[in-house]
Parts: sequence; C-alpha cells; structure tokens
Amino acid sequence: MKILVDGDACPGRQLIEKAAKEDSIPVIILCDINHYITSDYSEVICVDAGFQSVDVSLINKASKGDIVVTGDFGVAAMALGKGAYAISGKGFVYDDSNIDKLLFERHIAAKARRAGNRTSTIKKRTTEDDDRLYKNLKFLISKARK
Repeated sequence: MKILVDGDACPGRQLIEKAAKEDSIPVIILCDINHYITSDYSEVICVDAGFQSVDVSLINKASKGDIVVTGDFGVAAMALGKGAYAISGKGFVYDDSNIDKLLFERHIAAKARRAGNRTSTIKKRTTEDDDRLYKNLKFLISKARK
C-alpha cells in the first residue's frame, strides 16, 4: 500500500505525511514542472506540464489497495475503478455510493460555465477540513490494511 497525492493542488500535505509516517506508509507526491514541492518524507515526482499529465501519471502508478488523494472527481473515479481508495484534500471520502453523483454535478457545472453562468467559488480551508482529512485518511489506512 502507498499513498499517492495529486500535488498540483493539495492542501493538507503535512497531515497526509503525518498519518503516513505513523503507519510507515510510503507517500508519492506527483506534480508538474511548474510546481516546486519538496518533502523530507515523501517521494516527489515531477512530470511534464501537459494537460492532465499529473492525473495520468498518478493513475498509472495506482494499484488496488492504494490511497489516492485528489480533488479531481475524474481521478477519484479512475482510482476507485482500479480498486484503490480515494479521498479529497479536505477529507471527503469518494466511494461507489457518491462518485457518480459528483461526476454528474461536475458535468452540469461545466455546462453552466460554458453557457456563461457562474458556479460556486471554492471555500477557504478550515480546521474542520484538516481534522476530517486526518481522521478519514487514518480510517482508509486501517481499511486498506484489512
């Protein structure tokens, strides 16, 4: 088991590494060459700055039982399809019971934006988000170990 992190837009990286260290789980952070990420614990892999290059690399490295941290519903859906677990940077666990709804809502929002409408803005990160991320990541780690 390993934790793969979509590093181009991943808050809470310190909490992810803390949870991983406690259980001696390797962490791989993927980012494109436009982002400079360093870590004392995680392996950082930089890929070319192409459209969805990080997403494709992350999914290619994911295996059954891994944990994928991403805010991208499409990446989460592909991870679930490979038998991996998926969680957002704010600690929301993606699973078969919610991923279709999330993908559909993303599709509707994209259609609305193309039509010139505005969709909701991203909310600022809170301490509740941090708490949820750590708690749910520890839950997924224990689930993946069974």
